[in-house]
Amino acid sequence: MIFSRSRRRKSVPTTGTCPYASGEPAVPAPGPPPQLTDRQQAERFIRQFHDEQPGAGERESRVREVLAEIDRTGTYEHTPAELAFGARVAWRNAARCIGRLYWRGLVVRDLRHLTSADAVADACFEHLRLAGNGGRIRPVITVLAPDRPGRPAPRIVNDQLVRYAGHRTPDGRWSGDPRSAALTAQARDLGWKRDEGPFQVLPLMVRERPGGRPRWYELPDDAVREVPLSHPGHAWFAELGLRWYTVPAISDMTLEIGGVRYPAAPFNGWYMGTEIGARNLADAERYDLLPVVADRLGLDRSSERTLWRDRALVELNLAVLHSFQEAGVTIADHHTESRRFLRHIDQESRHGRSTPADWSWIVPPVSGSATPVFHRYYDPVDPSLRPAFLART
Repeated sequence: MIFSRSRRRKSVPTTGTCPYASGEPAVPAPGPPPQLTDRQQAERFIRQFHDEQPGAGERESRVREVLAEIDRTGTYEHTPAELAFGARVAWRNAARCIGRLYWRGLVVRDLRHLTSADAVADACFEHLRLAGNGGRIRPVITVLAPDRPGRPAPRIVNDQLVRYAGHRTPDGRWSGDPRSAALTAQARDLGWKRDEGPFQVLPLMVRERPGGRPRWYELPDDAVREVPLSHPGHAWFAELGLRWYTVPAISDMTLEIGGVRYPAAPFNGWYMGTEIGARNLADAERYDLLPVVADRLGLDRSSERTLWRDRALVELNLAVLHSFQEAGVTIADHHTESRRFLRHIDQESRHGRSTPADWSWIVPPVSGSATPVFHRYYDPVDPSLRPAFLART
């Protein structure tokens, strides 16, 4: 369905040259289309694209073409090369990501022609298959339809393509991931009824238009790979029945390139082990497994001074890294990824570019001061920097 805004009639004079005096409705004079895309952002991006891509063509003629298209239609269409460049630079600009060394290698899937919920869901499932790559995780972005004047594009409701459900049981305890409580409730409201324990994959929910009722889709088995967690030194760890999915594909952010917004553009890298072992499974408001692991290790939890949390945290993170490696699935440890990030900064500096970084996200949540990203400052985060991945409103 296409949204249209109701127009208010202008007040008309009751005397003189009233356009309705003859009884014939007046034909309104054609006016400019509503401008959705900022002309300055568009021009800035096109110039950046040509500056960084030698041989991309004649810059000034492309600038004139884009600005004329905005004046005519309210927006413009990126070429495939512009789209790929913009998506990669958005990753390069992502101040909270430590894995930006590989921004040039992002696989860009140009699926801007897809607008139906069914097509969006199928594209997301294929994204997971391609990114999973038999365990050798590939950074992939799937760019779906952009917003256009009067035609808002589909949105993916889920914050990641793969998430585990979470809800409270009748006795007040949590089953699954508490972070997914709202998504789980929404899926159930739509008719999803499955509940198979703490690692039940949520359906994908797609909204074809803002304010519309989402459609939900079960994720195919071949699109979701999970790694069962074990420990190299403790056989009992496998008895906990823990597992985690292999592709962390963010799906609730808007990709903005040169003033054009793509509200459905799921993208992924690969996991750093601490994301799973020190946050998803360890945070008190998530799976809260540190007390469970500490008890199985026989640690003294009578006082914080025994550092039982720290010791359990290290073993949990070791189990994650060990399990992914045994399964042949790409994962990074926080020490290696920290050194790679500093290499990325050096490379960007040689090109005369700054590297904005949010210190609180770049420094790992385990052994932060033992990593080289801890003892230094970073270029300030510029919220106006584009291209970018933006929180969707």
